[in-house]
Amino acid sequence: MTVHNQTDVLKRNNVKIKGNGDQPIMFAHGYGCDQNMWRFVFPAFLDDYKIILFDHVGAGNSDELCYDKEKYSSLQGYADDILEICEVLKLKDIILIGHSVSSMIALLAATKDPSKFANIIMIGPSPCYINKNGYQGGFNQEDIDELLSTLDNNYLGWASNMAPAIMGNHERPELGEELTNSFCRTNPEIAKHFAKVTFLSDNRDDLVKLKIPTLIIQCKEDAITPIGVAEYVYNKISKSKLRIIDATGHCPNLSAPEETIKAIKEYLLKAD
Repeated sequence: MTVHNQTDVLKRNNVKIKGNGDQPIMFAHGYGCDQNMWRFVFPAFLDDYKIILFDHVGAGNSDELCYDKEKYSSLQGYADDILEICEVLKLKDIILIGHSVSSMIALLAATKDPSKFANIIMIGPSPCYINKNGYQGGFNQEDIDELLSTLDNNYLGWASNMAPAIMGNHERPELGEELTNSFCRTNPEIAKHFAKVTFLSDNRDDLVKLKIPTLIIQCKEDAITPIGVAEYVYNKISKSKLRIIDATGHCPNLSAPEETIKAIKEYLLKAD
């Protein structure tokens, strides 16, 4: 692997290190979010683990000048960033937790360099959002085309409509508002490109390559990722466990942090 300047990599991804333990837990946020989306989850792990938080390039307080459209035209570009962070911090035996699209980014990082990782935890993973040849990803091609077209023409309008749908929990509108605000803080051009990369990706063939013990956490109701998709991921990853939690929406790290923490801790307890 190329030798990277530690300061550059950590600044690029706005890396924050917390906690009192030795084993690293790395939290990778989903589309339109940043590391702040983990604020209700990571404190539960501070005593026992080394916590690594970061922002994907183009999100949060990452260095937007490092955004390269060609590099980030596939999810592998984001996976390579994770590996570079691990490299400069000399991390090993890592528990990598990916939310939404970062579940697939985690998959790509762990299949490229499995030596670094002890466990992968995927929250609301989808290897392919589009229904194809009997596979039910949750959306028809036309749905995704329309979503991307709306996003292209009116990003802020799209964000204010889409974020509450992604979040679910309509009886708690403040959650949808938070996600809307997070979307709206992202550079629209980067957000549009990342959306295309996210929603048009197909990582189904990569699932079988993952040989690291994996936990899949799925909400019982999720407008973005149907339970059938979580079951598909579970069936394709040989060393995986599926945990369906009593939560709704696509962002249980915000809407149901206690259930999310419980699922992770119970899994890690058995993994030790």
